Amino acid sequence: MSAQATQCPFGRGAEAPADHHGFEPFQQEDPFPAYQRLRDEQPVMYDERVGYYVVSRYDDVKAVFDDWATFSSENAQAPVRERGAEARQIMEDGGFTAYSGLSARRPPEHTRIRAVAQKAFTPRRYKVLEPAIRQNASDLLEKMLNDPQRHGDIFSDLAYELPTVTILTLIGADISSVDTFKRWSDSRAAMTWGDLSDTEQIPHAHNLVAYWQECQRLVRVAHEHGGDNLTGDLVRAQRQGAEISDHEIASLLYSLLFAGHETTTTLIANCYRVLLSHQDQWCRLVEDSKAIPAAVDEVLRYSGSIVAWRRKALIDTEVGGVSIPEGAELLLVMGAANRDEERFENSEVFDISRPNAREHLSFGFGIHYCLGNMLAKLQAKIALEEGIRRIPTLRLVKNPETPFRENLSFRVPTTVPVTWEA
Repeated sequence: MSAQATQCPFGRGAEAPADHHGFEPFQQEDPFPAYQRLRDEQPVMYDERVGYYVVSRYDDVKAVFDDWATFSSENAQAPVRERGAEARQIMEDGGFTAYSGLSARRPPEHTRIRAVAQKAFTPRRYKVLEPAIRQNASDLLEKMLNDPQRHGDIFSDLAYELPTVTILTLIGADISSVDTFKRWSDSRAAMTWGDLSDTEQIPHAHNLVAYWQECQRLVRVAHEHGGDNLTGDLVRAQRQGAEISDHEIASLLYSLLFAGHETTTTLIANCYRVLLSHQDQWCRLVEDSKAIPAAVDEVLRYSGSIVAWRRKALIDTEVGGVSIPEGAELLLVMGAANRDEERFENSEVFDISRPNAREHLSFGFGIHYCLGNMLAKLQAKIALEEGIRRIPTLRLVKNPETPFRENLSFRVPTTVPVTWEA
């Protein structure tokens, strides 16, 4: 059956087919047993509930990422669920014309914009930010430590704010507006990768309009006043002849003001959640903090922030021996690929000394490899260094309930409750 001809019945009231090897596209509580069944039993499976070919083995996922000429990224930012009429009208009336910064663009457009962005998104910017990131992490942990009951939540007390302040500083936005940007980002995730009814979409549509208008305002401010920040760098590059429009700069901000903190919030939360649930590994870091960078990569492999991403076949082709028709859409499940036994020995074991952990696909692969990977890993490293320095006796609350948001692509824990010794 052609993917193009299949409607997506998945959602409220839809009856799921008998067997998809345990795979539930939007459920993120514990998808890993289903991922293993997919790899073992049907590594390229057409899932009519969402209309995607689900790809779960490492070599197949990596090959699709690498072949941008056959597998387009144009659907990477498309809404999983079609927007309702009222949401569309709200966004149209609000002048919402945002497009992907980079992840859904194709060469040569992608090549042109990424070349400009890379010159602004530099290690120099990270180095300038590093002392502030460390101080912010220390201050947030100090505030958590003031709890007289010795109870905290790594997600809300540390991971929520730390990368958001960092990306707002990098871009030149108002760092006192963390909650506003988080609300807008939640709406973007829900509207793009969630499974919302038409009515549920309405408040999120209003948020996306406000979000896009702020991105456009930041570009105007940079034109009027400059600024020692990434937005100012992009505007100056434009004035010096770089081929990038104001709309493209605003679209980059629209992407960075989401991707620049949401996935890093999840990474920091997962670093603590996974390490503290493997106390022997946490103790190794307490004894030797130099092992933290390797531990961050193993967390990215074992429990990455992004577990699935999308591509579209431009021609009739094959993946893993399965015929893929022109126009078909693919769901590349990096969360499954990162535990592929053919690539990672004892793949279900969390091991911070794993020699090839850096081969994970959590940042993608090929021309769309995550532009901000170094900044994300830097912040996770600092967050762990400061936590180990300040609270080496940290541990998870016993038998914590850790719900994960329902989402096609992002596996986000909503809480990481912790305690510590006096």
